[in-house]
Amino acid sequence: MYYQTKQLLLLIWVAFYAVDLQAQVTLNVVVPSNTPASANLYLAGTFNGWTNNSPAYLLTAYNSGSAYSITFTPPVGTVEFKITRGSWATVEGNASGGFIPNHVFTYAGVPVTYNLPVLSWEDLGVAYPHTAFSNVNLVSANFYIPQLNRNRRVQIYLPPNYFSATSLRFPVLYMQDGQNLFNLAQSFAGEWQIDESLNNLTADINGNYGCIVVAIDNGGANRINEYSPWVNPAYGGGEGEAYANFIVNTLKPYIDANFRTLPCRNNTGIAGSSMGGLIALYAAIAHQNVFGKAGVFSPSLWFSNQVYDFVQAAGKQQNMKIYLVAGGNESGSMLPNMQAMYNLLLSAGFTTSEVSYNAIAGGQHTESFWAQQFPACYQWLYNAPPVYPILPVIAPSSAAAICPGDVVTYSITPIAGSTYTWTVTGGSVVSGGGINQHTITIEWSNAANASVSVTQAQ
Repeated sequence: MYYQTKQLLLLIWVAFYAVDLQAQVTLNVVVPSNTPASANLYLAGTFNGWTNNSPAYLLTAYNSGSAYSITFTPPVGTVEFKITRGSWATVEGNASGGFIPNHVFTYAGVPVTYNLPVLSWEDLGVAYPHTAFSNVNLVSANFYIPQLNRNRRVQIYLPPNYFSATSLRFPVLYMQDGQNLFNLAQSFAGEWQIDESLNNLTADINGNYGCIVVAIDNGGANRINEYSPWVNPAYGGGEGEAYANFIVNTLKPYIDANFRTLPCRNNTGIAGSSMGGLIALYAAIAHQNVFGKAGVFSPSLWFSNQVYDFVQAAGKQQNMKIYLVAGGNESGSMLPNMQAMYNLLLSAGFTTSEVSYNAIAGGQHTESFWAQQFPACYQWLYNAPPVYPILPVIAPSSAAAICPGDVVTYSITPIAGSTYTWTVTGGSVVSGGGINQHTITIEWSNAANASVSVTQAQ
């Protein structure tokens, strides 16, 4: 009887201890004030294959959402983890809103509790003062992206003389990760000081004609998806083509219609860094008829090898200027990948005068590094006077800005029995333009006095 009682007590103790062993690590988390209401927080780490939104590692909110908690049992040994809001784009950040290394602790198989503050979220940043100059304006807080059925904040930098020199039109640069370009208060990892740099260049450097910068916010949780046309099985992607089409077919026509731009491809550039550098390179090569310039900062070429196949297949279709820049203290693959892309661009037909390769010793994968490199990139891309569009005049149609090299068809309302006399200056007639034809197709050159006119006689 004694033996049986002792055995039973031992079994009860073992069962109790085994239950206790199912919950060994308790993590209590305090989140910053800008955490979205009702946000879902997840643990991602060595214990779950770094899955960033696993329901099994969903934290429980308490204190009205200002704190979260989870209890779990990782394997014994070194444990690394991070906290996300469901994606790597919404991962926790450091005190400056930037990258934070993995949390690390050693689990010895005994109960332990950790209290951890989330210092910031990479996509939301921290509370900083507003630093944008007055010539940075909001285009729309919710610009609609029909290609993706989403909305996005779009801001615009206008040169200091935009409102005083009302007869001037300006080149345009479309830039990604708009949160980080002008305003420290909006940034999630520091700002590029685009407005400060361009204001200073306009004031101090002869031959700088000024430039409009269109800043498109990234999509937060959709950033990686939108910034790559190719899918990476571990990280996502696949929406880059639709995003590039948004810039080309929706945003650019709106900007050209509402601001005094120079719409020619010679005057239109696109730029970005990291994943934003990848999509800038893709968009420039895919739409060489739209973009004549590309600023590619620390591009995430590692994301998909398909980028090399794409560039090789597309080849050179137009003269371009492509500025590649990255730092020596980035990932080990950054400079070799960028060197491979530089070589590929040359083999695709671009010349050394069209592609600038810049490996900067000590440069890191940070907004501050890209801010330092932006003026040199801008001056190289936009060092020549802008190409002003041709304004052909044709009666009775209204004039429209045309870029050199454009092929345009004009027509007038025909009158029965009429004959036509067409006069073209600064362009060559591709088709039409005969005495009995009421349409004409012209390929425009860069003549300053380009025009087309027609007289009608019965």
